[in-house]
Amino acid sequence: MIRFDQVSKSYGRNRQVIDDLTLAIAEGEICMLVGPSGCGKTTSMKMINRLVEPDSGTVLVDGRPVNSVDPIKLRLNIGYVIQEIGLFPHMSVADNIATVPVELGWPKPRVRARVDDLLALVDLEPGLYRTKRPRELSGGQRQRVGIARALAGDPRIMLMDEPFGALDPLTRAKMQDEFLAIQEKIRKTIVFVTHDTDEALKMGDHIAVMRAGRLLQYGTPTEILRHPADTFVADLIGSRKGLKLLRLLDCGSLMRQGAAAADLPVLPARATAEQALSEMLRCGCRSVAVADASGVTLGRLDLDDLIDRVARDD
Repeated sequence: MIRFDQVSKSYGRNRQVIDDLTLAIAEGEICMLVGPSGCGKTTSMKMINRLVEPDSGTVLVDGRPVNSVDPIKLRLNIGYVIQEIGLFPHMSVADNIATVPVELGWPKPRVRARVDDLLALVDLEPGLYRTKRPRELSGGQRQRVGIARALAGDPRIMLMDEPFGALDPLTRAKMQDEFLAIQEKIRKTIVFVTHDTDEALKMGDHIAVMRAGRLLQYGTPTEILRHPADTFVADLIGSRKGLKLLRLLDCGSLMRQGAAAADLPVLPARATAEQALSEMLRCGCRSVAVADASGVTLGRLDLDDLIDRVARDD
């Protein structure tokens, strides 16, 4: 879907921002670009919608170089969410969300229906919020509107630059969960810049770890946790890898198949191992039953198995 082919970018003679970046991002996945400040992650992302042009190499979408597409047309078909959100303060929520559809020439009934659908998608009641101004919203609500606006033209690609960075920790965690739930429905191709490795591990299908303009490692969260490419990647991930892995593994992959006691708490197979551990601690039990989407018990997950997994991966 998106490919960087030997891309480099410098600002001045002695400031190499991107150094020979080659990277392929699959359709429908979230690719997290993570690394310290100044590593080139935001510059790389901005090359996709031509806010930054490379000095050499090629950025391609669906096999077509982006520099062969008119930049305005390109940007109208790529959603963009930034930390500061950038809502127009003098415009209503509905008008903010409608910006791209209006530019694309959609008829008014279609625009209105799209605005209402997106407000519902981001859990904002259309009848309550479409006429409000940004100043009347909380930070989390403004971020939801920003996401809705980025989705308004139904782009296949979304670029997200530290979108939850300015939110308090509780709101940030809630927005991450809500966005992942939205992604389950819409399956956009998303390039997401963050400096927070825990956010990258939680949200990414793949993670690109960058340092000083170079790509150090590209892999799934589990691959990067288990097999960091070097000491820099290992230090960036931090300690307690086993506990972090519990957030990525689901109960279905860890359970023992077969019958489970009727009095055990029940979790869906898609629940994380971390959620299973929390449930065990809450109820004072050493096992949970694991069920499929229809509620049929598939097996059980034991505390001893989780402890062994944490010890093995730490």
